[in-house]
Amino acid sequence: MASAPVRKVDMIDTTPLFTQADVDALNARFAGVPTQDMLRELLTGELAGRIAAVSSFGAESAVLLHMIAEIDREVPVIFTNTQKMFGETLAYRDELSERLGFTDLRVYRPDPRILAAKDATGLRWSYDPDGCCEIRKIEPLQRALAPFDAWISGRKGFQASTRVAIPLFELDTKHPGGAKLKLNPLAGWSKDDLNAYFDAHKLPHHPLEAQGYLSIGCSPCTSVVQPGEDPRAGRWRGWDKVECGIHTPADDADQPSF
Repeated sequence: MASAPVRKVDMIDTTPLFTQADVDALNARFAGVPTQDMLRELLTGELAGRIAAVSSFGAESAVLLHMIAEIDREVPVIFTNTQKMFGETLAYRDELSERLGFTDLRVYRPDPRILAAKDATGLRWSYDPDGCCEIRKIEPLQRALAPFDAWISGRKGFQASTRVAIPLFELDTKHPGGAKLKLNPLAGWSKDDLNAYFDAHKLPHHPLEAQGYLSIGCSPCTSVVQPGEDPRAGRWRGWDKVECGIHTPADDADQPSF
């Protein structure tokens, strides 16, 4: 019997999968293209099998998840359970993913060894919220995204002053395996656009939204938003913190190292 050919593995290809030039080209290519058309072209074309959707199953998550499900229910959906989530969020996650028919919901949790070393009391959120996000959200998400070349985020420009200029496509360089393509399909959507979509498709709302929680994260660090505030004003209230760290620039001085 002839032996199988030997595959040469001593040379490692370090060519990045995506470059800033690719990102610029995609932003130009899909400028003004309806969101659903853009997603359909990418999810059934060049990014098929290479992309995951990351969802917090928060106040507005149903819109983007519904769009993806209408195209391909086998797209993996990643949820990071920080073990500090509202019970309502966990129930909403199960209800919505079941209703939309996703076949590959992936739940990632903090590494118990890291928790034992860095947050044994479970109270790190109260004195070091950046460190808490680092071990409970960022590290699990990096593990979750390792097999993928691209991922979908639900960020919208209207949510906060720090998000106004987010593009449709970004280069996410914060991953040990190399840069990934990040999609923000709803970057230009308004709250009215989202409400209209909820109504048109009869989508269920997160149960805490009616109580004034307009942006919903971990329960200890989420509060009711007051009239006139940014939708994300209820996150980490009282701290000089506006993001968990997933969406900060790669060269941020506070970027965690895992």
